[in-house]
Amino acid sequence: MSSERVSALTKEEIASTAKTFQWHRQMPKWTVIVDGRELPARPLVLEAAGVPPNDPTNSHQAVAILKDRGFQVRYQGKSLHNSEPSLPLINEAYVHSLRGCCKGEDSLVEALICERRNEK
Repeated sequence: MSSERVSALTKEEIASTAKTFQWHRQMPKWTVIVDGRELPARPLVLEAAGVPPNDPTNSHQAVAILKDRGFQVRYQGKSLHNSEPSLPLINEAYVHSLRGCCKGEDSLVEALICERRNEK
């Protein structure tokens, strides 16, 4: 569970901290983009909240706070919003191509009906 100070962070507080935030270590898996800079998600959140590095807030909680505040979050350099599977575009041509696919001799429905008739 994230601490109260972390949960109460505003977008403005995070953005303000990001302006002067320095990170000289290897970039962790979870990062955030603030004003065009890629920064480590959890360390930035902890710094913005003014809590020590051993705060109980974990990376997933920090990421949830950042996403909730409208920041672009990345995992291993890839944006999360692009990682979600997209549904196929359903348009008139697609719907038209499906019409009648369950009718006629070659349809699966007809095959099942015939199979059930033969079982009786």
